[in-house]
Amino acid sequence: MHTATLTPPSNNTFVPVAGLLFFAIASGFLMSLIPLSLTSFSISESFAPWLATIFYLGLLMGATGIESVISKIGHRKAFICFLSLLILTIVTMIFFHSAAIWLISRFVAGISVAGIFVVVESWLLMGGNKSQRAKRLGLYMTALYGGSAFGQLAIGYIGITGATPFLCVILLLMIALLPPLLIKSGQPSQQKNHKMRLSELKNLSQPGLFGCLVSGLLLGPIYGLLPLYTSGRVENAEQIGLLMAVIIVGGMVVQPIVSYLSPRMSKSLLMAFFCLFAILSVIGILTTSSVMVLLFNYLILGACSFALYPIAITLACDSLPSEKIVSATEVMLLSYSAGSVLGPLLAFSFHHYEHGLILYIGLCLITTCIYMLYKSIPKAPEGNCPLV
Repeated sequence: MHTATLTPPSNNTFVPVAGLLFFAIASGFLMSLIPLSLTSFSISESFAPWLATIFYLGLLMGATGIESVISKIGHRKAFICFLSLLILTIVTMIFFHSAAIWLISRFVAGISVAGIFVVVESWLLMGGNKSQRAKRLGLYMTALYGGSAFGQLAIGYIGITGATPFLCVILLLMIALLPPLLIKSGQPSQQKNHKMRLSELKNLSQPGLFGCLVSGLLLGPIYGLLPLYTSGRVENAEQIGLLMAVIIVGGMVVQPIVSYLSPRMSKSLLMAFFCLFAILSVIGILTTSSVMVLLFNYLILGACSFALYPIAITLACDSLPSEKIVSATEVMLLSYSAGSVLGPLLAFSFHHYEHGLILYIGLCLITTCIYMLYKSIPKAPEGNCPLV
């Protein structure tokens, strides 16, 4: 009986996925709410890229120390602590309408969100074979993106001015706290997690690391700057919310496809294909003024951009033992966070071009597509001279 309590079936998915779903709804609303609500709090919109960057800097810093927290208090208590810390940062933003305070709050929020991601990802990845890991991560991404898409719709219904939208975010995060607070069983057994040494990092998949980096370079500006770009192309807040929701719905609906294809073909080649389709959507965005055509191209862009991270992280974790999964997810999140920190600033450097943000996204996708195609080419065995 004692041995049975340590087997993978005890590691159920309900608590992390249920908590994540409500966190995602709150987070999706909040990420678009912050840049759109700046003027109502007498903060300049020029702070939008800095608020996005400081958040991802917190994500980057937080990703370096989560493993020790999980090892000491376990996944469930760590989940509760990080959600509570995130709530505290939003309360601070409601009471202090200062750009400096908001920057500090978003930095701390980034640390807490890093903890949430590492807790949930490692919770789902610890146990099961490659196929089960892909399915679990597909469930994780579906909850994350589905919740985020639903949260975007709140922009039109709840609004973007005053404290009320932020209070709604806090309420959703409190609901996210309920599953880990009420259900105390089902978390991974507290085994000794092995920290990956620097010498071991070279054994991690290079396309996996690069895929996580590019995912950050894309999603950082998409979350932090695309609402402002979209506001210049449509007429009202409802359409902004709808277009942002469509992007994340694309990320949600593609997850079953990712889960099915990921174990069946080269993951590098799969990432290259998604980048290629995303490039076509970028061309569509640049060449249309129709809201309906924009909706379709935003859907494709979201599907392809959000597909990269789950493919990359499963590629990196496929060959690792379970005791190194937490450490590996930290490294992957570190790579993603580095891209997310740089992404908004690099994208903002394109602001003097018309459609500069979309041009930046297209450049990232073209570069990644070429790299992944190169990495997917089978290497000739040493000593064999390929025929020309």
